Amino acid sequence: MGRLTASENRGRMAAGRWLLGAAIGAALTSPALAADWPSKPITLVATFGAPGVADVLARVVADPLGAELKQPVVVETRAGAAGGIASAQVMRAPPDGYTLLLSGFAPQVIAPVTMAKPSYDSMADFTHIAYLGGPPVGWVAAPSTSLRTIDDVIKAARSGEITSYATPGTGTAAHLATELVLQKAGLRLTNIPYNTAAMTDVIGGRVPFGSFAWSSVVGQLEGNNVRAIAVSSRERVPEFPDVPTFKELGYDLVAGTWFAISGPKGLRPDIVQRLNAAVIRILRRPDVRARLAPQAIETRAMTPDELTRFFAEEIARWRPIAIAAGMKPN
Repeated sequence: MGRLTASENRGRMAAGRWLLGAAIGAALTSPALAADWPSKPITLVATFGAPGVADVLARVVADPLGAELKQPVVVETRAGAAGGIASAQVMRAPPDGYTLLLSGFAPQVIAPVTMAKPSYDSMADFTHIAYLGGPPVGWVAAPSTSLRTIDDVIKAARSGEITSYATPGTGTAAHLATELVLQKAGLRLTNIPYNTAAMTDVIGGRVPFGSFAWSSVVGQLEGNNVRAIAVSSRERVPEFPDVPTFKELGYDLVAGTWFAISGPKGLRPDIVQRLNAAVIRILRRPDVRARLAPQAIETRAMTPDELTRFFAEEIARWRPIAIAAGMKPN
């Protein structure tokens, strides 16, 4: 091949400079590499308001997360439809990292079961980012009753001595955890869902036993107003070492009212990873753990992929139980 002329050399050099400039420009503007987020406040849409675990988690995480990201994280409550209203709002938001969802058991796993035409797909319409956690479920009865163990409850249900139980609501983890145990025993009891007076009626003996988030049980146990039958945590709750877990008693039940942070589908991977790492660091902080301890909130570090699989596993596990318990579209 002959030598290039001066004109050809200048042309090749110009072309090379153009290609290099284009490559640098593409790299600088690539969403995956851009360092432009966050440049304004972030909204965390909470699915449930105060009082409750959802509100506690949202507010415990928001301030330190804002400090980590150097932009405020504003909690905006959009309660209703078991978290469905907030979920639909975030699903429609731009996937830019500025609108996030306090997702969880009720809005993503159970709420779609009650919708004739679900307004969102819990797996396809969201990017699942970081697991926050939640309290386990506890069965309790009044000290005046003869119900001391799970077997006592099963025997009383078989004999017809008890026909109902109290929960904070249909479709809650407390309700469906109880249904899981009853369904495996071949039993049916009537769930009495309460808004506020459930624990009062259990204490007064008007309902034989109740199933509640452990955060609702702690104060009553400390006051000796109820007797704990079992708890659905992986291990015994350290503050109540005498209360056995369902798991150790042979029941395949590790469950709780858990929450997570999710965003619209298509959220940039670099934003997802940054949020996930920040949340894990926050949940390990001693001051944060101290704020969560009174609510008996259990946390666990999960990668975004692990969390996404966890959502899928929870849906596969609990939706058939909800349907078997009689839950159906309104």
